[in-house]
Amino acid sequence: MSTDHQFEMLADQFMESVLQALDELDPDELDSQLAMGVLTMEFEDGSKCIMNRQVAAQQIWLAAGATAWHFDYDTQGNHWQDTKGRGSLKTILGEVLTERLGRPVSI
Repeated sequence: MSTDHQFEMLADQFMESVLQALDELDPDELDSQLAMGVLTMEFEDGSKCIMNRQVAAQQIWLAAGATAWHFDYDTQGNHWQDTKGRGSLKTILGEVLTERLGRPVSI
């Protein structure tokens, strides 16, 4: 990624697409909001999952409970990939949502 502006555009597009997918879920199970590069997902029990862009690092960070992931953009694979090799952001977020909602969710 060459500029902060390019990173912000790419990250924002991704988070908008995730928000659209989340909006299709039952609002009683999950309330999601996107503002200023932070996507907050609040579950029925009050727990949260937070996704945000980190411009200085040019990464998207995801936190759920005591677990956190950092994702770099893989230009060859055209997706956000965990920096520790744990998978793509869409896959990991789907796993988090599946666990929290108790049913299969894919993003």
